[in-house]
Amino acid sequence: MKNLIKIYTLVTAMLMTSFVLAQDKKAYNIDNSNIALEGYSPVSYLNLGLAQKGIREFKSEYDKVVYYFTSAEQKAAFDKSPKKYLPQYGGYCAFGVYAGAKFRPDPNKFIVKDGKYFLYLYNLELDAQQLWLTENNHDKLVKKADENWENLKNTYN
Repeated sequence: MKNLIKIYTLVTAMLMTSFVLAQDKKAYNIDNSNIALEGYSPVSYLNLGLAQKGIREFKSEYDKVVYYFTSAEQKAAFDKSPKKYLPQYGGYCAFGVYAGAKFRPDPNKFIVKDGKYFLYLYNLELDAQQLWLTENNHDKLVKKADENWENLKNTYN
């Protein structure tokens, strides 16, 4: 009987861990290692206006998501104020969220505006950043994307 209780407890703990990890994958565009932004530095986007690949030696975890940085200084800036450096819409394509869907963006396609950065899908058939810019109404697009994100952030992509 004691073994059965131990097994039940272990299985329950494993299921709860899976549930918690699944919840994180809904709200964040992360890989199977829980790495955000395909390893690009969130601080580089916001502070430098550049897409720069971070390195493993400089990483931090926030809300069970791992972020890489290019230097100890970037890591320190993130650790001091992580929410400031989080990508909009969990790192999903801003235009996709505006349209009501979650798409993985190209980390090199982004816009920095009003102290935030927005990532965009790019492939042979679609340049979502250009679509966003062509609309020429950032505030309207953000307002609609913000509304859609409230429903999308709890769904799988």
